[in-house]
This record gives sequence, structure tokens and C-alpha cells, in this order.
Amino acid sequence: MMDAIRTENQKPDFNIGRQIAFVVVAGLFLALAISVALLFSYEARTSSVIHTGVKVAGEDLSGLTLGEAVVRLNQKLDYPTQGRITLTDGETSWQFQPANLGYTYDILSSANQAFSVGRTGSLSANLAEQIRAAREGVEIYPAVVYDQRQAFAVLQEISRQVNKPVQEAAIRIDGAEVNVSAGQIGRQVDIAATLRSLEAYLITLQDGSVPLVVKETKPGIMDAQKTADAARAILNGPLTITAAEGQTDLGPWTIEPADLAKLLRVEKMENGGAAEYALGLDRQALTNYLGGIAPSVRRQPENARMMFNDDTGKLELVSSAVIGKTLDVEATVDAVISRVQAGEHQVALVMKDVDPPVKDDTTGASLGITELVAETTSYFWGSAPARVQNIRAAASSFYGVLVAPGEVFSMARYLTDISLENGYAEAIIIVGDQSVKGVGGGVCQVSTTLFRTVFFAGFPIVERYAHAYRVGYYEQMSNGAPDTDLAGLDATVYVPLVDFKFRNDTPYWILMETYATDHSLTWKFYSTSDGRTVDWTTTGVTNVTPPPEPIYREDPTLPAGEIIQVDWAVYGATVDVNRTVFRDNQVYFTDSIHTTYVPWPDGFNYGPGTDLGDRQN
Repeated sequence: MMDAIRTENQKPDFNIGRQIAFVVVAGLFLALAISVALLFSYEARTSSVIHTGVKVAGEDLSGLTLGEAVVRLNQKLDYPTQGRITLTDGETSWQFQPANLGYTYDILSSANQAFSVGRTGSLSANLAEQIRAAREGVEIYPAVVYDQRQAFAVLQEISRQVNKPVQEAAIRIDGAEVNVSAGQIGRQVDIAATLRSLEAYLITLQDGSVPLVVKETKPGIMDAQKTADAARAILNGPLTITAAEGQTDLGPWTIEPADLAKLLRVEKMENGGAAEYALGLDRQALTNYLGGIAPSVRRQPENARMMFNDDTGKLELVSSAVIGKTLDVEATVDAVISRVQAGEHQVALVMKDVDPPVKDDTTGASLGITELVAETTSYFWGSAPARVQNIRAAASSFYGVLVAPGEVFSMARYLTDISLENGYAEAIIIVGDQSVKGVGGGVCQVSTTLFRTVFFAGFPIVERYAHAYRVGYYEQMSNGAPDTDLAGLDATVYVPLVDFKFRNDTPYWILMETYATDHSLTWKFYSTSDGRTVDWTTTGVTNVTPPPEPIYREDPTLPAGEIIQVDWAVYGATVDVNRTVFRDNQVYFTDSIHTTYVPWPDGFNYGPGTDLGDRQN
């Protein structure tokens, strides 16, 4: 074949090609060897110095050994000691070096970081980093040591000077003196926020003024002067409380400034979201004070007085009801507070009406007064005109009086003041161990008559006192003859020490009527019968004891030689009266009345210098 046939002239020259290839390879190896030699030579020359282009905080450290770099950086990086940071609070300032605030450089660490550039990776990586540093430069931020605790401690110390507690305006009342202090805005350094502001300067190595971050808290009330002035106006004089109109005989009552100050109260009030002080008075203390006045100004209501018309069965008005008055404590407290807050120094008591249960138009049907349920008459034949006058005067005190269901009736409450001005006369009364002439003798005839009316009507007796000795008037029959069965059925009154009381234990009112003649007194009870009846027994007079020897007493009002008898001898005795009260034929209750009468001697009064002879042993 033609392709398989070659001539000698077409054979390649393999020797020339080998020579060229060898030359190229040898050149490459030589260049590589030179580069490696140069690289190792460079590395050898820079093995102890910082590579070209490396800077720390702008300070070029190229070619410096580690020690030289430390010296250089110590000289150049002086911000911690030469920088100035000023903390401010308004016009007050505090200046510090950054180092005082815990901000310093770690020079050795920064120098080591610069020295490590181009030395921490592989050969190729190190070479690349060295080339980049030489061409572009490498900027290293210095290593910083920031001990924030030191800055915190500095701010804490400053806070002690800046911080202020929030304080409300205050009013203090000492005695009658009023002192006031203005409010204070609270201030508190926000250390965390201030540290954040401070760090912005330290990080950028800047000097500067850093305002403290202070939180302010306003008090609810900043100024209390107006309220203090109002308090002084209140306490510049006494508070006078006057009686209500128509009670001119009462009061006034005065509260002196020092005492008024004890009642004064300064109260914090909210007004549309804003706080303010208001002046008030201690309501409870004022209520207690007025409670002490209340009894003296109270006027008890009085029921209308009625009589029962036996012909019509209706009540007829005898005297009109009296509207009572009582202190309206709450309204008066309100009035006092209102006047005091207005700076006034006088206020009148506020009274309110108190209606009696029985008014002028009250009907007998509404009270259960429909019939005569009890009537008793006592007799006093032989009484002196003065004694009869006193019986009439005392009996009239009870005409038309009404006793409410459940009420304990007291004679002392209704008996008029026993005085000459009220129609009484002087007559014999028992005082201690003797009978003497005094105003009101004979009133016990009235109490005895009421006692018997209550006794025979079957009402419970609450309080009863017997006379010291037997009195003949209380044991008389209608013809004036004595009836010893009436012994032990007397009662005495001597206001305010001795009283007679009974209880109306029915559901109906009782109307009393009294009728006096010159020798008798009749007492009537009108009500509605509840079916009660009375059985009673008496022991009569027992344990009779003779009277003692006569008693003679000197009376400076009598002339010498005159002797008059003032007491008459009476035998002593005891009497027991037993009562059984039935209602609807069933025993309702029983009671017993025991009376001991002392023996009473004859008594004589004589003028000074009278010769008694053998009359007195």
C-alpha cells in the first residue's frame, strides 16, 4: 500500500524536539527555584517583623517587631488616658477619662493581632494575605477592654447626687398652727440608658458630652399653699355652734381653734384626673361631739290629751299634741363641714320634727279605746284645804294622759313640778323620821289612787313604795269610816327618788281620767277589755307593835313656851296582799305585795327656852 511506504527523507527529527522540551522544563524549574528561594528569603527576612501594610487604629506597624509594635502602640493609642468624656445633668457636669470609665486597650493583644496577619493560614493563603496587605493595607481595630462595672459604679455614685424622691406637697397641723411644704419632682438616673449613650462615644474613640438619662416623676400635688391658707382661715378663731331658732335658752357651744384643729382633716381628692387637697372635718368625731349635745336640745313630743265621751263613745280633744324636736345629727354635721370649709365660724344646729303617736285627730278606734275598763275612788275626809288643793293639782297632771301598749308608765314623768307656782300649797309631808310642813303634802293620795286602779284592773306593777307608817286617809271608806282591809294598798311618790310605775301589757292604749272633789279622788281607765279579772286577799294588819315614846324637837320658828303637835302616834304592823289575775278564766299571773309599817311616835315641836318639865326624859 502507498501509505505504508516511506522514504528516508520523510523521517522526523526526534532529537531536536527533545532538546527544546528539556530547555523549557529546565527554565520552569529554575524560575520556580528562584521564586521559592526569593519567597523563603523574604519570609526569612520578615519572620520577626509585621508585614507591610498592616495598621492598628491607623498606626502603620510595617516592618516592626512585636516589641517595637507594642512600644509604638503605647505611644500612639492614648485615647483611654487622654480622651475626655463629660457626663452632664443640666448645668452640673462630671468629667472623666475613658480609662476611669473602664475603657482601655489591650496593646499586646493588638500587636499580636497585627503580627499574625499573613501567618495563620497555609503557605498560599499567607502569601495571598501578605500581598493584599502590601497592596491594599490591612486595618486592625485595637483590642479593647471595657469593664462596664466601673462605668456603672461611676454612674451609681453620680446618681446619689442626682436622684431625688418624689414628694407630695404636705400640710401639717401642729396645735392650731398650719405648716406647708412644697412638692418635689422625683428624679432617677436611668443608668442602663446612660451606659448605652456612653458606649457610642467610647466605641468611636470620641470625646464628648453625654447627658445623663434621668427619669422624672411629678408628684400628684405640687403646691398646697392655697389649701394651707384655707386651713389657717378656719383656725383663726373658734367655731360657735348655736341652738336652733326657738331654743334661745340653750347654747352656744364653742370649739376652740386648738380643739377644732384636732377635727380638721386634709384629704387628697381626684378632680378630673388631677389631684388636689381638700379640707374636711373628722365626721365621726364631730358626730360624737354633737351626740353629747343632742340630749340637751331634744324636746320630747307630747301626745294629745283626750277625754272619753261616755255618751258618744268618741274621744274629745283636751289639749293639743306637741310636736317634738330632735337634733338631726347628720344634717348638722353636713352644715358644720360646709360652713367650716367656707371659712365661716358660726353654724346653727339643724333640728327635725318628731311627731307624737297620738295627734289631735287620732280616733279612739285606732287606739283601741272603746270602753271604761277600770275605775277606783279613794277618800280623804277631814283633809285640810291645802291638802285638798295639792290633790287636785297633782291629779290634774294625769287627766287625759295616754299609755301606749307595752309602755311602762311612770308617775314621775307626768307629775308637774311640785311648787307654789304650779298651784300647790304647803301641807304635812313625811321626811325621814318625822312629818313636816312642806309644799305638796297630799300628793300621795293621787299615787295611792292610781296604784289601786292598776291593782284592781289587773295590770303588772313595776315599782311601788309604801309609806313609812300607816296613814288614816288611805284606809277610809266612802263614808269616812276606816277600812283596815285597805292597809297595804297605798303608794308614795317623791320625785325624783321615789316613783310609781306599771306596765300596760295589753295591745290597746289606755286613756286616764281623774276627777277630784273635796273628799274623794276617782281614777278611770278607758281602753278595751281583754277579759281579765282580779281576785285578791289580804292578811290585814299583823305583827302590830306599839308606838315609841313621844319625840320633842326644838323649832326656832316658835316662841319660847309654845309647844305644838306635828306627828300622831301610829302602831306599827305588817300586811301581805296577794293578787291573782285571770284572763278568759285562766290564771294570767299572780303577785304579792308585802308592806311593813314602822311604829310612829307622837311628835312635838317647841320654841327655844321652853320648859318641857317631865314631858321628855
